[in-house]
Parts: sequence; C-alpha cells; structure tokens
Amino acid sequence: MVGRKCHSQSPALEAIVGDTPELKSVLARARLVAPTGTPVLVTGESGTGKELLARALHELGPRPEGPLVTVNCGALPRELAESELFGHERGAFTGAAARRHGWFEEASGGTLVLDEIGELPMDLQPKLLRVLETGRIRRVGGAGESGVLVRVVAMTLRDLGLEARRGGFRADLYYRLAGFELPLPPLRSRRGDIALLVRHFLRELAPELGAREIEPAALAALESASWPGNIRELRNVVRRAAILTQRQIDVAALELTQPARFPAGEPALPLRLAEVDALTPPPVAAPHPSSGDSLQLRGRTFAEIERDVYSWSLRENGGSRRRAAKALSIARSTFCEKVKRYGLDDGAAARRRPLAEGQVGPLTPALSPADRGEGPEGETDGPQSYSWGSLKGRGEGPPRRE
Repeated sequence: MVGRKCHSQSPALEAIVGDTPELKSVLARARLVAPTGTPVLVTGESGTGKELLARALHELGPRPEGPLVTVNCGALPRELAESELFGHERGAFTGAAARRHGWFEEASGGTLVLDEIGELPMDLQPKLLRVLETGRIRRVGGAGESGVLVRVVAMTLRDLGLEARRGGFRADLYYRLAGFELPLPPLRSRRGDIALLVRHFLRELAPELGAREIEPAALAALESASWPGNIRELRNVVRRAAILTQRQIDVAALELTQPARFPAGEPALPLRLAEVDALTPPPVAAPHPSSGDSLQLRGRTFAEIERDVYSWSLRENGGSRRRAAKALSIARSTFCEKVKRYGLDDGAAARRRPLAEGQVGPLTPALSPADRGEGPEGETDGPQSYSWGSLKGRGEGPPRRE
C-alpha cells in the first residue's frame, strides 16, 4: 500500500484470542489503521484487552522500533499533570531544580498510550488537543515550543461521547480522538470465544501447573456466566480452578457464584445476581416499587432488576442519594448516574412514600433538621419543604438539593 510502512507481525495481536465476528471486525480495523499513525481511541469495559490492542497498534505501526510509553491519566497528580505530560524547565515551579522531559518527549519516535483518558483534568484537555493537532509541545515554564513525533493511543472504559454531551469531557478533544475508534466487545457479547480462551489459558498454565483438562459441564458453566470482569476475570477463575485440581476441572472447582445473564449491550453492574439476592428485602420492609409485593428477580431482565434495586434503596433511605449509595456499597456518583438513567429522582421517590405523621408538603413553614432529613453534618439527605419567608429570614437562597 503506497505511503504506508507495513509491519505484518505483532505478538500482541496474535495473543488476542477469539474467532467471533464481533472481535474479528475490531481486529481487521486495527490492522488497517495501525500503519497510518492516526490517533486511535480504544474503548471497552475493564478486562476486555485494551492494553493488548494498544500494544498491537504500536507493533504494527510506522515506528515499532520506537518507545512504547503508557501513562495512566487517572494516577497523575493534578498539580503535576501538565509537567508529567509535557515536561518543565528549571525553576518553573518550587522544586523544579532541573529541566525534565515529559511523557510526550519520552515517547517521541514511538507511541504514547494514554490510559483512562476520561480522567484527564479539563484544563489540560485543550493542551492535549493542540499537541494532537500540531505535533508540538511547550514545557511548563518554557518560552518556546518543540516538536514531537508521537502516535497517541487513548483508552477508556467510559462513554466519552456521553461525557462530552454532559460537559464532563471536551467535545473537540473527543471528536479528535474518536476519529478512529476501536470498541472492544465485552466477553458476554462473544460467548463463542470462551472455550478458545479457556484452552488458551490452560496451555499457558501447563508449564507451571501441569496439564489440565476441563469437563464439558464446567465449560458450559463458564459459557453461561455473566463475566462483569471480562477476560481478566475468566483468566483468574481458570487459574484458580487449575490450582485446585490435579487433572480434570469440574464445576465445583470453578467456584462460580450464581451467574446473571446480561442482555446484549447491557453494562455490567458490579453485583452478581447472588449479591442482588442478598440485597433483596423482606416483603413487608421493602415492597416492590410498583406492585406492593416483594422484589422478584426471576423471569425479569437485568435492567429491570437493577432499576428496582436502585429505586428500593432510594426509597428506603428517605430519598437520600448519599445513604442509598452507601447501602449498596457503590460510589455516590455511580448511584446518581443510574438514578438519572432510569428516571428515578429523590423527589419522585419521596412522593411515592406515604407521608409520615407530622410530615408536611411544599409551601409550609420551615421544618426542623430532623424533619428535613438532615444528617449529622447538616447535609440535606431528602426532599425539603420550606417557606420562602423562613429562607429570607435566615438569609439563605433556595434549598440546596443533592
């Protein structure tokens, strides 16, 4: 092909095991874009093989003999992130005793992999965009720019398109990176590859643990599991089972929790179905949001179960997203995202509950902190009800909501 220096061999690409159409399509696109040096955005859930694909892009790229540098954007100290990426001059800030090359200069002549690109601070995103557009960097405290020859591969498990629409990621940087996107499918979308992966892992383990076989029933159990941790989780399960058995791996050796089947394209909640069962409340204490009966799991889609779990936790905690998230042992930001996705809000959740004795509706005199649902730190946890006069008398504005 004219204008491309093609390298057909890539150990990393050959290490990506699978034969399903979903995976083969991504790998075919990777072979086409790799020799061009075009920035690439590799997306996919945790454990789907993003790092392996990024290494393959480098090995098949125009400068495979150059350095391959990987930087975790989520681990960069915010106050030093610019210096880490672009370097700094002597005296640029307190402690800058000498000039330092940044990761872009370290990767010059090769590939720079920006892992967790969605965690890059907003104030650095326009500077990264400029580097991608011009191929030039400016060190912190520097007077001029210098050129770098770097192929950038960005990786993320987040939906950057959605983040850009919400204002959490610069749209112009997203469109620049997403000019060529390689979305790696989750393992639940390529169950036909599980048998190939299992046998591949057993071959890798053979020199260390000896030869192992797997019973058909055990393989069927692996193929029906949900795998929220994707290939990484499957590899760990196979390794543990190989350690626990002498020759033949059976279902018991897998030590699988009860599998939850995810609909195609449904994102994985960090809960297995067995753990959702553990959260299922008794019939009286936690009624089903719509029917009044206890929460039912069987015969329902995972999205329905997930929505009801979030709705139940929100209602049981008085509309407080902070307490509801804590009850489910997840981050508050994750809980709020799910609440928005499923159309649940604390006000609606509170309106579905019967009013407790002494509870009042809107446009009534201000309530006590206990009635308002304020926590010990004074944080408002539930729906509030104030009179405007009481707010003005206290010199406050409209009530703050979570």
